[in-house]
Amino acid sequence: MDRTTTLKEGSDHPANSLSNPVASKVENVARSAHVATDKIADAASSQIDRTRDTMHRAVDGAASAAQSTAGYASSVMDHAKQTQTRALDAACASIRARPITAVVGAIIAGYLLGRLARL
Repeated sequence: MDRTTTLKEGSDHPANSLSNPVASKVENVARSAHVATDKIADAASSQIDRTRDTMHRAVDGAASAAQSTAGYASSVMDHAKQTQTRALDAACASIRARPITAVVGAIIAGYLLGRLARL
C-alpha cells in the first residue's frame, strides 16, 4: 500500500492540503535516508569481509611461521643433544685410555684457573 495519498479535487479540508506536501517531503527524506543507510551498510559489510579475510591470512601466516620456527628449534636441540653425547662419549673414551694424563691435565687446569681468579 502506498503511503502517499493524493488530494481529491475540491477537497476543502485544510489539514489534508497542508499535510500532503509535508508527508510527501517526509516520505522522500525517509527514502533517501534508507538508501543512504543501505549504501553505508553494504560498504561496511564488504570492508568487514575484506578485513576479516586479511586477518585470517595474517593469522594463518603467523601460525605457519611459528610452526616452522618450532620445528627448526626442535631440530637444533636434537642436534645439540647428539653433539653433546658424542663429545661426552669421546671424553670418556680418552679418559679411559689415558687416566693419568687426564688427572694431570685436570690438576694443571685447576691451578691455572685458580691463578686467574686471584687477578
